[in-house]
Amino acid sequence: MDTEFEAGVFLVDKPEGSSSFYMVRKVRKALGMKKVGHAGTLDPFATGLLVICAGRPATKMISDIMEGEKEYLATLRLGLETSTQDPEGEITAERSVGLVSGDMIENCLAQFRGEQLQVPPIYSALKHKGKPLYHYARKGIAIEKPPRSVTIHSLERTDGKGELSDSSPFLTLRVVCSKGTYIRTLGADIGRALGCGAYLTALRRLRSGCFDVKNSVDGRILSENDARDRLLQSVLSVADVRNLLQ
Repeated sequence: MDTEFEAGVFLVDKPEGSSSFYMVRKVRKALGMKKVGHAGTLDPFATGLLVICAGRPATKMISDIMEGEKEYLATLRLGLETSTQDPEGEITAERSVGLVSGDMIENCLAQFRGEQLQVPPIYSALKHKGKPLYHYARKGIAIEKPPRSVTIHSLERTDGKGELSDSSPFLTLRVVCSKGTYIRTLGADIGRALGCGAYLTALRRLRSGCFDVKNSVDGRILSENDARDRLLQSVLSVADVRNLLQ
């Protein structure tokens, strides 16, 4: 065991149901360190790459790490809308999907590629008067932030080119986007553009900048007795990460 560990970056594959902060707490406990943080939140229902930095030299790089483009695999459920735009909220609208052809879907997706303005969701970690928006939303207070410029570099179906309907209402997309893009808002906007509404049922982060989920450790190992050893076997040094970010 390396008792001299001071700082480094860990790529963790976050399991469904755990918050990003919960994963950070697990890393803190495994390493016996207080200075640990993550470079980009994943909601509890989402899975995939969570970049966790431990030690001050590593946590100082968080903002630089977050600058990179992100890649996701997202599944939308057409015909339903929820209060949070994801499975954690209550259903607020239900409409018939009808018959949505592959061409209709492609024409819709084309509208969302490139630079655009996106209104952040009211259930988000963005701050208002020092508190996250979700703090107000849970009290029934909707704080709307002004639209922000985001870029969708790539938006493609991964579930074939077939039509969707009430009996087949799920649309799976691969999204490559700039930092600050809310995929659940993108999903809700796509559903609105299709005329039937939609919410995000599943989300997996595949990549963040130069970091890929293929190189991550399974987040479930953080509850094991040998979590420290297994983390240190996969650690990226501060120097290595600096080189990758250049």
